[in-house]
Amino acid sequence: MERITRFRAGIVLLLFAALIGFYVYRLYDEQIIKTGGGSVSNETTFTTLTRVKAARGEILDRNGNVLVSNRASYDLVLNHYVLVSAKGTNDYLYQLVKLCQELGIEYNEHFPISRERPFTYTLEDYNSAYQGYFQKYLEYMDGLDSDITAPLLIETLREVYGLPAEWSDEDARLVIGLRYELALRNCVPSMANYVFLNDVSQEEMAAIGELNIPGMNVEASTVREYQTKYAAHILGFVGAMSAEQWEYYKQFEEYSMDAQVGQAGFEAAFEEYLHGVDGWRMDTVNQDGTLVSSEYLVEPKAGSNVQVTIDINLQAVAEDALAENMENLRNNENPNADGADAEGAAVVAMDPQTGQVLVCASYPTYDPATYFENYNEILKDPLKPLYNRALDATYPPGSVYKPVMVIAAIDSGLINSATTIEDKGIFDPDNSPNNKYKKFEPTCLTYSLLGYTHGSINAAQALKVSCNYFFYELGDRIKLSIMDNTGKMLGLGESTGIELPESTGHRANAETKAELFDGENGIWYQGDQILAAIGQSEHRFTPMQLCAYASTLATQGDRYRATFLNRIVSSDNRSLLKESQVELLSHLDISDEAYMSYFQGMCMVTQSGGTAYTVFRDYPIQVAGKTGTAETDKEGKSDNGSFICFAPADDPEITIAVYGEQAGHGSSMAGVARDILDSYFEVGKPADVNAYENQLS
Repeated sequence: MERITRFRAGIVLLLFAALIGFYVYRLYDEQIIKTGGGSVSNETTFTTLTRVKAARGEILDRNGNVLVSNRASYDLVLNHYVLVSAKGTNDYLYQLVKLCQELGIEYNEHFPISRERPFTYTLEDYNSAYQGYFQKYLEYMDGLDSDITAPLLIETLREVYGLPAEWSDEDARLVIGLRYELALRNCVPSMANYVFLNDVSQEEMAAIGELNIPGMNVEASTVREYQTKYAAHILGFVGAMSAEQWEYYKQFEEYSMDAQVGQAGFEAAFEEYLHGVDGWRMDTVNQDGTLVSSEYLVEPKAGSNVQVTIDINLQAVAEDALAENMENLRNNENPNADGADAEGAAVVAMDPQTGQVLVCASYPTYDPATYFENYNEILKDPLKPLYNRALDATYPPGSVYKPVMVIAAIDSGLINSATTIEDKGIFDPDNSPNNKYKKFEPTCLTYSLLGYTHGSINAAQALKVSCNYFFYELGDRIKLSIMDNTGKMLGLGESTGIELPESTGHRANAETKAELFDGENGIWYQGDQILAAIGQSEHRFTPMQLCAYASTLATQGDRYRATFLNRIVSSDNRSLLKESQVELLSHLDISDEAYMSYFQGMCMVTQSGGTAYTVFRDYPIQVAGKTGTAETDKEGKSDNGSFICFAPADDPEITIAVYGEQAGHGSSMAGVARDILDSYFEVGKPADVNAYENQLS
């Protein structure tokens, strides 16, 4: 709606600019011939309409720390009136392109023919507007045939522009490219002056300045600057529009074809707020390019500042902890140890009462400030630093799924909080030689590794020790529809509503399996159901979903939309333009009995005898958590590790979900959550704990 309003308001400006452009066109057309050359009197002046780029809004964290700002820069602009009317235009342009070749300078040019022989059209690389401009250019050049071949067009333009015969075809093509850009400003009067170079360095400016090219001016501009090395995956970046993007943005007057737009992360998600409205300036210069007068027709309006929900200090703690944890796992002296082959990881933290995301980190990462400079190196990294595992990767959750089963079983009447199930080691519900699960013989992990069982335990105790047998029993007896719907209402396999693109994953059920596999492989068996009950089978969720799920557990069933948006303020930070509102996506009516059962169980996970006790021993704040270990599809590789928690347990302020690829165990990832909690609650730096003491999760 806001864009529509801005679009309507811009119609008047667009018409005005068109009228001015038409006037300038008529004036110029009377003074200069189409091919250049010609002479003008000393009193001749040229009036141009210059589009003045608006500064982009800043991105700040929830505490007002600037994450992305604008750095002052300079662009080199060619005034087409002055340069085309000067003597020796071709020689100036030749010197310019050859100097750029020598210095390795990439300049702006959109002539849709390849720069090397054999010359071919590259129109498919440009959006529809640029393609249309090319057709207008052909018409302007005395009606050149639109079906003319690329080599013939180069040959024709060599003659039209009077390029020396001794120039190579490649050099002629480069000069023709600049002549094309200059001519476009004449046949399309509404186009702004030709920006030859963006963000030119002092060295480049000095070298080009020595050429004394008529009509070359320096224009003040801005470029994006990152004030942090963290949050690369969510900050995003800006870049030139693709053809597809232009088809969308061209409906909005404030966008020119050469506008920089958000391409990923916050820069893309909040583009409508960050992008400003360009201004228009009328400049009058004499024939040597000296400015005679300048007048703003419309002042540029800077974009709004976006304050996100991220706490950059907490984000830094999370990223550093994630990196240290995964590198420590990989640096194990025993290459065959669980977790020694650990790869990527992610962690998300949010406020469970609002859905505001405090941390969203993916490992490995990169420095956003050097993204373009180091792009090829980043791309070659086998751990895929560009992959945002927090939002895009989907994983089997492992035992962090088990609270779903507690809620489903108690609130469907299958069990109550006091119901006990005896762990017999090998799960055989029929207690007969014809065990229906004999093919894969499901067992409790404790029994498999240590040879003993957990005995008779209730739901809370089963969560504490993560007893697979208990949850096999629930999975065997419960209706699949009840289990599946409970997971759905808790947000698993559902969109979190976050502003950035995310994977939705899927829950393990008959429909999912049929979609994933063909024929008999897509048949749902009871064995699939008991594996689903412990977080295996075809469950695939993102770390963002797991954090939103943990938040729904913390609020006893309230599932809020996850959000990165805190508020929008004016560029001078004086006016509040928009503030994020808490949005309830769904509510699962969790009984007090079911809530207390999983609440007590998750609290016991971090207490003596729990699977995360070694990490949270003597912790001053009560943490409700759950570890998870999930088998991977990679044969011979360590299991994945997961951990979710909320704290303080009785009045949750923060929820965390951590996931590590091939981390070995869920307890291996719990230390990352503790580091985040230490920072959030300002707890003193913990003593070095052995995160591997109790790994039965």
